[in-house]
Amino acid sequence: MHAKELAAISRVLDSNPTLAKLVAQDLVGDSDGSRGAPGMTGEEVIRVTVIKQMNGFSYDALAFHLEDSSCYRAFCGYGFGDLAPRRSTLQQNISRVRPETWEAINRVLVRYAMDQGVESADRLRADATAVAADVPPPSDSRLLWDMIRVVTRWLKRARAAGADFVFRSHVCRAKRRAYKIQYARRKKARKAPYRDLVKVAGWVLEYGQDAIVALMSLPKNARVNKALDMLRRFVQLGHRVVDQTVRRVSREESVPSHEKVVSMFEDHADIIVKGSRNTHYGHKLTLCTGVSALVVDCVIEDGNPADSTVVGRTFDRFEAITGRVPEQAAFDGGYASRANV
Repeated sequence: MHAKELAAISRVLDSNPTLAKLVAQDLVGDSDGSRGAPGMTGEEVIRVTVIKQMNGFSYDALAFHLEDSSCYRAFCGYGFGDLAPRRSTLQQNISRVRPETWEAINRVLVRYAMDQGVESADRLRADATAVAADVPPPSDSRLLWDMIRVVTRWLKRARAAGADFVFRSHVCRAKRRAYKIQYARRKKARKAPYRDLVKVAGWVLEYGQDAIVALMSLPKNARVNKALDMLRRFVQLGHRVVDQTVRRVSREESVPSHEKVVSMFEDHADIIVKGSRNTHYGHKLTLCTGVSALVVDCVIEDGNPADSTVVGRTFDRFEAITGRVPEQAAFDGGYASRANV
């Protein structure tokens, strides 16, 4: 059954060669593709991505199944003697495909479904959901500890790139304070380690500023540019983490959700509260489907806007994608308002 499903998907991909060309543009970038070893083609990348997303594979599992399964190998066009891509190769190539390209691919598929009579675009159904980012539940001590260790890591790389500045590693001290805060039984017992952790964070941020100045005076190359970009990013986030910790812990203020940092690595993640039930750290999605249940449109919202504020935009985007105004539309009660009716 799975082989038949893959065969049907393969026929759709073969009927839309534009999809592989869109992916290939992201893989090549500004290069003309004439230098370096041959890499994965746009066709390969889109097919391995289909397998990964259909099954929820990790990159390790994806590499294993591409090596082991004759069904998946045939779907991706790998012959009997061909080596399947390694995990790192798969990750590097799939991650190069921009979100805008996946959106363009979805629009091509929607148009294809309409041409084939699968989707009529007569009806619209919209709903919202929260998608969690791959981050642990945030705490001030965890964020400070993450900031200190990641900035220290890039300080070492900046020095290896040739930057001349002075710094000391306070990672062990910060780790001890973070664990003491985590396992403290009383709120009062967290005050002293928090003060020390904030002090250490301030020192590390000063080291980061010195490293940025030192890197800016060096001749630019890939290592210097990378260290400079990462230090600027993490130092800026670090100042926000220190500020919110001081406000929350020392001053006992309530920090608005849109001002909070929930992760040093997934700093784009929002705090999504669904009523009074659950808190999600990730993004709110507005999904729009047609008669065939095909996802016609998907919007990653900025923050957690009220459902009633996106109805007009949903209709406008549906019409722009399909070229038709739906005859019927269905929304949850949260989308209702006098203006929307």
